[in-house]
Amino acid sequence: MKIESYGKINLGLDVLYKREDNYHELSTIMQQIDLSDILTIKDIKEGIKLESNHRDVPLDSRNLVYKSWEKIKEKTGINRGVHININKRIPVAAGLAGGSTNAAATLKGLNELWDLKLNEEELRNIAVEIGADVPFCTMGGTALAEGIGEKLTKLKSFKNHQLLLINPGMGISTVEVYKKLRLKGKRTLDTNKIISSIENNDIKTLSDNMINVMEEVVLENNPIIEEIKNDLIKYGSLKPLMSGSGPTVFGFFDDLDKLHYCKDKLEEKYTKGIVVEGKTI
Repeated sequence: MKIESYGKINLGLDVLYKREDNYHELSTIMQQIDLSDILTIKDIKEGIKLESNHRDVPLDSRNLVYKSWEKIKEKTGINRGVHININKRIPVAAGLAGGSTNAAATLKGLNELWDLKLNEEELRNIAVEIGADVPFCTMGGTALAEGIGEKLTKLKSFKNHQLLLINPGMGISTVEVYKKLRLKGKRTLDTNKIISSIENNDIKTLSDNMINVMEEVVLENNPIIEEIKNDLIKYGSLKPLMSGSGPTVFGFFDDLDKLHYCKDKLEEKYTKGIVVEGKTI
């Protein structure tokens, strides 16, 4: 079977504090986008075999797809082999949940392939043991995620808005970003304003209030992020934001012609990066 594995952006991201279990308490609003990988999943006699068209994708237990296979076997008691080919179109280590969405797609794919009949809640309960973004990727759409990402509140759909993703062609380690975070007492992200903007379908107010507390840390060693943000604004984007732990930056547009103009201009400059035009879904 083939299954599309959609990425995400963070419309706002706050890290509240480090918990006693060493995870971080989050408050983030996530939006699925129509940039996707494609997973091809087939039964084999035993074990797991991973393949990918991207050289940076680990093909062993470091891959969240591998962990999804292990977890679903553990939870259901079913021990079957699987061959999974990962056709990567989402940049690796880019803040777009490429690995997490592959893990979620694997859970959903094996649930169908093995006729497990697990419902959405059961799949999300498995997903939270795999990674913070995996529960959201299992659900999709638009949502407020709290806790370590497992507490999901589905929001009004924010689909069909034009955005541009700019990835400078490098990877950022999420683990390293968390290590360097300076958690402050004063919170800066107003999730209520973000949610209100979504409900009112107001991309201008949404963009003006988008904040990612991870940007400060990432910018210290990667000034290109600020450069990309400035270039997006220069060529017609509303206020842009870095997604997740970066380095991908996105911006919404109130006019499709502006988006195409900006895309053309930035492709000239960021030739080693990846420029993607997408629609939230």
